[in-house]
Amino acid sequence: MSNEIKVLVVDNSAVVRKVFKEQLSRHPGITVIATAPDPYIAREKIVKLKPDVVTLDIEMPRMDGITFLKKLMRYYPLPVIIVSSLSTKGSHLAMEALAIGALDVMTRPNDAYSVGDVSMQLAEKIKAVHAAGFPRRGQQQNSTYQKRTASMVPYKTANKIIAIGASTGGAEAIKNVLTPMPKNMPGIVVVQHMPAHFTKAFAGRLNELCQMRVKEAINGDPVTNGNVLIAPGNYHMLLKRRGAGYCVAVKTGPLVHYQRPAVDILFRSVARLVGANAVGIILTGMGKDGAQGLLEMKKAGAVTIAQDEKSSVVYGMPKEAQLIGAVDYVENIHNIAAKTCSFFKPL
Repeated sequence: MSNEIKVLVVDNSAVVRKVFKEQLSRHPGITVIATAPDPYIAREKIVKLKPDVVTLDIEMPRMDGITFLKKLMRYYPLPVIIVSSLSTKGSHLAMEALAIGALDVMTRPNDAYSVGDVSMQLAEKIKAVHAAGFPRRGQQQNSTYQKRTASMVPYKTANKIIAIGASTGGAEAIKNVLTPMPKNMPGIVVVQHMPAHFTKAFAGRLNELCQMRVKEAINGDPVTNGNVLIAPGNYHMLLKRRGAGYCVAVKTGPLVHYQRPAVDILFRSVARLVGANAVGIILTGMGKDGAQGLLEMKKAGAVTIAQDEKSSVVYGMPKEAQLIGAVDYVENIHNIAAKTCSFFKPL
């Protein structure tokens, strides 16, 4: 057991606690050492048992999960994965939790997802966030980085496209890339591995923080300067030609690298249509999704950027891209916005 990942499951539902304990314990390398029905009991078990990873329901009695997460990040920082309902409230709370310090988000088991599928996804996320270590590296630069945003200047952006892909840890990474960018940047298309319904709340949060307009994509949305389109959860998103410009196609389809939306689907479409007029950015995340697509973008003449290991929550996707020669520049997350802007001409 010494080499196994010790997990504490915190959830208001006795059924969810029981199911997660049974299912997760079937995965090699993971042991659910305890469960807790509320944050008060969770705190006692964290102090006593010292888990490696916590799964946390954010809608609980006695103390809500957001308040508990704030206390946990302050006094006993641990990798936390949020397990939330698909409600509008749950989605917005999940986004708040990611901003506070949670590393990933999962949907609770329900009629739309089999328990086995959810537990398999959760097990992979547990292994990823545990391997990453905590607290997150590279985060200390945030305050300095924000001071640089005022120096960003407008850019000439006709017929340019920026494509971004991320997974675990990507919500905050994408925020750090987008918030400094001026409002007239080229159209940006983003795939973040995130369950359905959560992506709308994610886009809404970014729209409040960014100078550019950010929205969850719908089929046929144009890709235009000053606008960011986020792929909706459970749908692939790819670029299409529309006259002299571009739009996105949002569609169902097989999982790619066990993901939908998949970064490779987006990147390959950008490589095919935009070529040297694109910039591809691959950020923190587990697995290989996006690596081959980024290589195709590079071969088509695009500039390609990968987040560095130091600032990545999970150094999987950027590492895979580097290993196959898909990356032109490796940058700390706090330098990627400025690096991207450097490839466009000031007005």
